[in-house]
Amino acid sequence: MKEFEMYNRHAIAATQLGDLTLVASDGTLTGIYFPHHWVKPAQAALGAEVELSDDLLLAEAARQLVQYLAGERDGFDLPLALHGDDFQQRVWAMLDEIPFGETTTYGELAERLGDKALAQRVGQAVGHNPLSIVVPCHRVVGKDGKLTGYAGGLKRKQFLLDLEEPAVLKAERLF
Repeated sequence: MKEFEMYNRHAIAATQLGDLTLVASDGTLTGIYFPHHWVKPAQAALGAEVELSDDLLLAEAARQLVQYLAGERDGFDLPLALHGDDFQQRVWAMLDEIPFGETTTYGELAERLGDKALAQRVGQAVGHNPLSIVVPCHRVVGKDGKLTGYAGGLKRKQFLLDLEEPAVLKAERLF
């Protein structure tokens, strides 16, 4: 395996949620994209395709994603770089603060930014999150807990929320 490469590259990782495109630049993970992802960079921006086994960073990202999706971990320990404007960066930082197993709404995030009227703009920033799953945009739901858009589709969002649901709540749903 090569050390972290110093250029844009990507690899495909097979997961329970389908084949994910993992993108890295220099020594950081910069993107995770589902098949048919809403907002995906142009193919040229992904860089060269490499084999997971040939890239330590992408292989580690894939390993942690597989563990997470199997319920074996509740967070990630990866070097990340998110590229976006100041507003997007603020929203993405708030996403990263949402605890495992909890959700928030677009309106609540907008309120934290100081203006509930920003909810739609918050939704746009959430939809442009380049690091799905790792930066947990799936933990943002609509008003009254309704599932709303997710770049990977609502079935994947529901899967992730179910995966993170606290055991106590799962048990309560059984009775």
